[in-house]
Amino acid sequence: MTDPYDPSSEGAQMSFDGRMSYTDYLRLDPILSAQHPLSGAHDEMLFIVQHQTSELWMRLAVHELQATRTRLLAGDTRPAFKTLSRVARIFEQLNAAWDVLRTMTPSDYTAFRAALGQSSGFQSWQYRVIEYMLGNRNTAMLRPHAHRADLTATLQAELTQPSLYDVALGLLARSVPVPKAVLNRDVGQPYTPDDGVAAAWQQVYGAPETHWELYELAEKLVDLEDYFRRWRFNHVTTVERVIGFKRGTGGTGGVSYLRRMLEVELFPELWHLRTAL
Repeated sequence: MTDPYDPSSEGAQMSFDGRMSYTDYLRLDPILSAQHPLSGAHDEMLFIVQHQTSELWMRLAVHELQATRTRLLAGDTRPAFKTLSRVARIFEQLNAAWDVLRTMTPSDYTAFRAALGQSSGFQSWQYRVIEYMLGNRNTAMLRPHAHRADLTATLQAELTQPSLYDVALGLLARSVPVPKAVLNRDVGQPYTPDDGVAAAWQQVYGAPETHWELYELAEKLVDLEDYFRRWRFNHVTTVERVIGFKRGTGGTGGVSYLRRMLEVELFPELWHLRTAL
């Protein structure tokens, strides 16, 4: 019988008295002690962990989207393409989380649903930041955060910045004509599809070899929205599977509300041009 393997024999650090460990660096103590079920139901832990990890992925998505916008504004398109790809893959991870949550049956959820009170996923301020950054600037959705001045200020600050699509249109305008009314619009307001923008993107797609960076930017945006749409769709089907057509805990119509969100287009001209090509 061989002796048990000892990693220290190859130089692995085994003593962390006074040294920073893995647990210290990641601050795992507060993270792993942040789950506080309010009922005795077994599946409430699953519900809490799934939503907490989703918020962590959203934290990273906001970080990467901020970097993408900064890079595009500086004209650093190649690094921006990398971070756009990363955000799309973050939403792939968020999509996978629904698969775990769907192992919870309606009976499982009913056992602790009352403990949620009025809390609901549509109140996620990080999700709202992501939507605002991507261009879905519905100012009515500031109201669920009015009780927190700090969160309201964060969201309002985002509304003063150009969305990712606004920045992309600014880059587009350097190569092909884009209506001045679009370029000079109030970026805090929702974006309205424009025929002139559609024509500009059609020029790019009509001659990708001439406008390769814009062509790649457009496809990176479509890729991101594709994953974002899948996340929304999986949200709808998970909710319907678990609660049917009951109202959401936050007072929304539940499935009916989520289905309306499926109709939102973040980069409309990039989707519509496929029919026109």
